[in-house]
Amino acid sequence: MCHARAQTLRWLCVLSLLSLPVLLWFGHAMGRRDRRAPPPPAAGRRHGLWGYVRIRLDRVEQFLDLHFNQCALISSSGRMRGSGLGADIDRMPCVIRMNDAPTAGYEADVGGRTSVRVVSHSSVPGLLKERRRYFLRQPADTTYVFWGPDRNMRTDGGGAVFNALRKMAGQFPAARLYAMTAERVRFCDDVFQNETGKNRMESGAYLSTGFFTMILAMEMCDRIQVFGMINADYCRRSNRSAAPYHYYGRASSDECLMYKAHERKRRGGHRFITEKAIYAKWAARGKMEFRHPSWNL
Repeated sequence: MCHARAQTLRWLCVLSLLSLPVLLWFGHAMGRRDRRAPPPPAAGRRHGLWGYVRIRLDRVEQFLDLHFNQCALISSSGRMRGSGLGADIDRMPCVIRMNDAPTAGYEADVGGRTSVRVVSHSSVPGLLKERRRYFLRQPADTTYVFWGPDRNMRTDGGGAVFNALRKMAGQFPAARLYAMTAERVRFCDDVFQNETGKNRMESGAYLSTGFFTMILAMEMCDRIQVFGMINADYCRRSNRSAAPYHYYGRASSDECLMYKAHERKRRGGHRFITEKAIYAKWAARGKMEFRHPSWNL
């Protein structure tokens, strides 16, 4: 009996010594995990992109489950005016647009289809106005993804924008409305810090809707064609052509002037030029192509 007990104790000691290096390696590997990769799906959920939840009138449920072999991501830039690319865009399996950029009246240049629309919290009031309700009359074709700071998007009744979206879900029950979780927004902050070495909050920057859209597209699409987006160096060229900030609406500020003004802001500016330098690094991996204008990577 004593001999058997001694044998058992010896084996336990050996196993603990063998396990220690494995445990140390696992802890080291987890500590160095690339922050650009989202965490693994929660247990029991086999489908859906992490960090997006379906908005219902009485509950929040169902993770975003979208995948496409090819996507067209359409910039709202005035460079899309006169492009004549609408037919090419509409042939893509998935067409991604941002905020309240319209298609009606601009189909020849930007296409008419919208598969996914990523919308900033600041653009939600515009969607709630009667004159823009047509955006939400496309329930068979369009998935909406809304993002914003936690103070506006809280799901516990304290988020004013989220509450408005929940009401919208009641008015348009067939519409597919999704919200980015607070964890997803923080994850995008981490991506920005990984790529730039700068903490977004400390640098006074706000991530643009384009940045959130690009990260979603990278996860949702096997291949991406980006239309109407200039690269980080374009505004420094002496031979650059001017274009309005948006292709729609009344005449807006010059795109490059807007980008430079935001890049210099100490607080509250979007880092449009910095973000485009990040996209160039991602595009160099071969998943993304820029059209009109094309980028030399």
